[in-house]
Amino acid sequence: MSRVGKKPIQVPDKIKIQYKDKVITVEGEKGFLTQTIHPDIDLKIEGGFVIVSTCSDNRSGRALHGMTRSLVSNMITGVNKGFERILEINGIGYRAELKDKSLIFNLGFSHPVVFDLPEGITAAVEKNTIIKLSGISKQQLGLAAATIRRLKPPESYKGKGIKYAEESIRKKAGKTGTK
Repeated sequence: MSRVGKKPIQVPDKIKIQYKDKVITVEGEKGFLTQTIHPDIDLKIEGGFVIVSTCSDNRSGRALHGMTRSLVSNMITGVNKGFERILEINGIGYRAELKDKSLIFNLGFSHPVVFDLPEGITAAVEKNTIIKLSGISKQQLGLAAATIRRLKPPESYKGKGIKYAEESIRKKAGKTGTK
């Protein structure tokens, strides 16, 4: 049995949770999220807590126990507070701008790169080099941030590219001339 999965999830008063036919719906002030629960996992909502348990003691049920608890916890946190991810652009001439629901990047290519934001994700650009992504779904937010980072990952010699704000790039030493 998972240590993470055993912990009950506390539900704030403002959050409404419905669980019916293996589908959980969490609704809060920022919006609502739905998630299908695996048949080997069961949820119980009682007394302001959500308790995740396994229906059977097979391998897949044990493997999904802690993950399902984390997914439900992230859903509750997302509709209550939301999530935010910050990306930084490093490099001379590298910049981003926001137009409607699209981010337009100048990343040293011969053309600007246009990234359309997925539904439920909002962005703000500060100083042309800092991108703040926010949304209620942690999965969608992480996927959007990873897709943006993949446009121009940071290189290891000068550190040019798009990186997460908390990420540190280990720089390599360049070639040295010998005589």
